[in-house]
Amino acid sequence: MPDQKRNVVKSLKVFQDSVVQSGPAAGASYTLIGAIILLGGIGYAVDRWQGTAPWGLFIGVALGLIVGFYELAKTVFKK
Repeated sequence: MPDQKRNVVKSLKVFQDSVVQSGPAAGASYTLIGAIILLGGIGYAVDRWQGTAPWGLFIGVALGLIVGFYELAKTVFKK
């Protein structure tokens, strides 16, 4: 029984280390999705306000992709 308990504790420690190491990548992916949604939404709102559809949405989504991938690249290529 003590060996089984030790194995469980060791497994939980390995799981915790994996979760901690994946934290920055998960945050970067949320940043990518958030930037696309936020800037796309702002572009959509500008289209509704100015009547310029669909250009504001296109520009907002493009800017969201650029900002999101920039943040993702900063995380992935961090030394």
